[in-house]
Amino acid sequence: MTSGTPNPRRGEHDEKDRQLDRFRAAPESDALTTDQGVRVDDTDNALRAGERGPTLLEDFHNREKITHFDHERIPERVVHARGSGAYGYFEPYESLAEYTCADFLQEPGRRTPVFVRFSTVQGPRGSADTVRDVRGFATKFYTRQGNYDLVGNNFPVFFIQDAIKFPDFVHAVKMEPDNEMPTGASAHNTFWDFCSLQPESTHMLMWLMSDRAIPRSFRMMQGFGVHTFRFVDAEGRGTFVKFHWKPRLGVNSLVWDEAQIAAGRDPDFNRRDLWEAIESGNFPEYELGVQLVAEKDEDAFDFDLLDATKIIPEEQVPVRPIGLMVLDRNPQNFFAETEQVAFHTANVVPGIDFTNDPLLQGRNFSYLDTQLIRLGGPNFAQLPVNRPIADVNTNHRDGYGQQVIQPGDSYFPNSLSGGCPAHAGAGDATGVFRHYQERVAGEKVRVRSESFKDHYSQATLFWNSMSDWEKAHVVEAFRFELGKVDSTEVRERMVGNLAHVHGDLSAAVAAGLGLPAPQPASGIRTQASPALSQENLGGHGIRTRKVAVLAADGTDVEDVETVRGRLTEEGALVEVLAAGEGSVHGADSEVLEVDRALPTMASVLYDALLVPGGKQAVQTLMDDPAAVRFVEESYRHGKPIAVEGDGAQMLAAARLPAEVLNGGSAAEQGVIIGDGAEGIADTFVGAIEHHRFMHRPGLLNPGAID
Repeated sequence: MTSGTPNPRRGEHDEKDRQLDRFRAAPESDALTTDQGVRVDDTDNALRAGERGPTLLEDFHNREKITHFDHERIPERVVHARGSGAYGYFEPYESLAEYTCADFLQEPGRRTPVFVRFSTVQGPRGSADTVRDVRGFATKFYTRQGNYDLVGNNFPVFFIQDAIKFPDFVHAVKMEPDNEMPTGASAHNTFWDFCSLQPESTHMLMWLMSDRAIPRSFRMMQGFGVHTFRFVDAEGRGTFVKFHWKPRLGVNSLVWDEAQIAAGRDPDFNRRDLWEAIESGNFPEYELGVQLVAEKDEDAFDFDLLDATKIIPEEQVPVRPIGLMVLDRNPQNFFAETEQVAFHTANVVPGIDFTNDPLLQGRNFSYLDTQLIRLGGPNFAQLPVNRPIADVNTNHRDGYGQQVIQPGDSYFPNSLSGGCPAHAGAGDATGVFRHYQERVAGEKVRVRSESFKDHYSQATLFWNSMSDWEKAHVVEAFRFELGKVDSTEVRERMVGNLAHVHGDLSAAVAAGLGLPAPQPASGIRTQASPALSQENLGGHGIRTRKVAVLAADGTDVEDVETVRGRLTEEGALVEVLAAGEGSVHGADSEVLEVDRALPTMASVLYDALLVPGGKQAVQTLMDDPAAVRFVEESYRHGKPIAVEGDGAQMLAAARLPAEVLNGGSAAEQGVIIGDGAEGIADTFVGAIEHHRFMHRPGLLNPGAID
């Protein structure tokens, strides 16, 4: 579907969309012109002296066209360069006037337009989606009081505690300066050298080495504000707040082998998933939740609330759901919207304020500075995607990209322009931003608070909270990443740091690297937080899950249609794959249309697999290495597999373990074997809802974490 074609499944126009309409071009209805509005009769041939003569400098259209082309690209973001965006809306469940005077949180059900940008951190714009990395989750609320940006990540913590270390961290994690490698990855020398020397990064490393770093979809990914912010009510009273986004579809990830294959099969895997879901009307939904802490309880924890390397465990302060965000419209021009959108942690509205978190304080400077160089000057807020829907009245003037013709005087106070714009607080103070008032006193020092010096206990909390298969994946990730490091000293130092997290972790990683196991640190805690494990974060239903059907001539078409009908009823997306496009013929001459050619697809692009019956078809599939590999990979990656009748032979061809082939407890492992479509459909639906079966024979190596 082209950007100029109306999409009947797009969400309703909201106030932001109506504003953007004023800036959207409709080139299909206009004659081609220059930037000055002069109509052009030929854009295929430059003006030249004779048919084979030199091009003439006076060809202003040619010069203008080439000049624009030469300047189409702007500097990419230093971090979060590769992104995907979408519009939507947010509506609160209840009024939060008890805690904040933020206008968009006052009235249940009132919709506020939003734009969300998801991104990877390390790689450039051309890197792959499925690399092991942090994901950005930045939300711009176009509120009636101005723009509010909640600029977060899919992890609730960060690598460093103070923003002065941010250039060091980014220089370490980006491609190495001598060879510009690796692209979109953290498995290299400088990153691990930095982290091994910076113990405060340990908690974040546990998240990065977990499957949270390779999300199945942006639609199945949590988001966090990372920092502790403040809600401020109408009387100026403050409450500490942490923000959480929770996807309605549940939290699901890829596994590492799958992520690596997907990077080759479809480097746009996450970007495509988001775009296609919205285009098809399957709008992503996220619940916004908050953890609220009274100011009197600021010191009630065994960590510092201002430390961005720490979480508040949900068992101590539950997450309170306060509203729903729905993404229902794709951008119409990637550059103008997704690439030019400018976020800033200091874009706040009345009722939301900062704390003295030293990482947040530095971000409040850095984001604005970054936009100035990326977007060519101070007027980037006038770009359509960044424009507030609230009225804008400033004394700012001129500069690159100025789009407003501003009469009158540009200073305050003045009398010649009627004193305008006047201070907003001169009359009715409703909706005026007032900074939270707190007493600040102290000596000017360059020191870190003693309350920031516990670098390991929450890393241990994360480890203790993982299921056995999640722990195994963390170990495998550390082994893979550190296995790419050339320096033995860096490896040893990093494994030594892990000994402060847990002895099982450090010993297992050391064994994989051929290093002696370090002595575990004493006093390691045993607490766990079930809310951190993905085993406890599943969604409900199978809406938007993608199911592949392997087919060939002779496939039992009736069985395919029966199972497909049941899955489609539940909102799944079912695609028939065969050796070639077109159609296949069933045993009784029925015709089954093929959606995709098997050579162009792979198991990593789907969530589940169905192999229907039909003796001839199954034999054809067994003779096709791509089909056999499809089954083997689906099993190895823990995905639900349903086989019907003769289709069960594909399990043996893929060399699945004997205990699965015997069928005794196969269903418990997400492998459904049946003799009729009716008998397997419901069980298959339940297996897909479970998402993955990571305790299958042959998948988990308990010895890795013993």
